[in-house]
Amino acid sequence: MRVMLAEDSTLLREGLVRLLAEEGHEVRAAVGTAVELLAAVDADPPDVVVADVRMPPTHTDEGLRAALEIRSRLPEVGVLVLSQYVEKRYATELLTGGTESGPGGAGVGYLLKDRVAQVDEFLDALERVGAGRTAFDPEVVRRLLVRSSHTDPLARLTPRETEVLAAMAQGHTNASVAARLHVSRSAVEKHINAIFDKLELTGRSDGYSRRVLAVLRYLDS
Repeated sequence: MRVMLAEDSTLLREGLVRLLAEEGHEVRAAVGTAVELLAAVDADPPDVVVADVRMPPTHTDEGLRAALEIRSRLPEVGVLVLSQYVEKRYATELLTGGTESGPGGAGVGYLLKDRVAQVDEFLDALERVGAGRTAFDPEVVRRLLVRSSHTDPLARLTPRETEVLAAMAQGHTNASVAARLHVSRSAVEKHINAIFDKLELTGRSDGYSRRVLAVLRYLDS
């Protein structure tokens, strides 16, 4: 894939450049600010952008705002953001970040920076985003699950349905969910249909897949 990096830590940025190059990806730009990232993407849109949420000059949400702008203007570019902390608002904004591309659009992901040190997991998330899927950090999903376990309509889900929805939020396919939970693919499909019914997502045809809407309901609870 053609990748662009935005990370103000020179050490982490150079480490990611080397890692991606070793894995056969083409790093088209590696910059330290959101402004430089937007300029690089405008000049030569990549397949995926990897950006830190907090960047100069204020180190608040410059990277996130740049990612949202990229998703709005260039919905064909996948976006994977890195954050030091679990911040629900950022995860929700990314999923709803202005793109009207719907289920056929580019992927989006939210990883904690600690996950980058787990090389296989980071590369797997990057591949999922590049393939047009979601890739949310398991810790993000776990904390959202704790916060949402007593909130309707998610409280209507069974423990197994909640596990399936959590795996969906991480970006796993039906086959991957089945392997992780040691159940058949048909069982996963039945659980997903039950989730759609309980979240009242049946028969949706407004540009977003029911799968994306289910994850959004999960993140927004």
